Amino acid sequence: MGPDSEGPPAREPLNPDGPISAQHADAVEVEVVPDRGKWAVELIVLFADEVVRKRIATYRTERLARISADLMKRSAEREIGGGPLNG
Repeated sequence: MGPDSEGPPAREPLNPDGPISAQHADAVEVEVVPDRGKWAVELIVLFADEVVRKRIATYRTERLARISADLMKRSAEREIGGGPLNG
């Protein structure tokens, strides 16, 4: 950063494709599936008129994938307001 700069550069949006849906999500699920010798975590979001399924990441072991899936589900449930407040 030079002396003229006002701060760090703006960050790119996390979802470059734009919002998945303008509606409020009703529920969220995660699924751990085998994929070419690795384990993939897929996020499934239920809306009133559609179901969106996105692959989030792959992991070398099933255990790591399940740990990640649990954390993702808990975080997503807090976002939509249907999950544990302190968990």
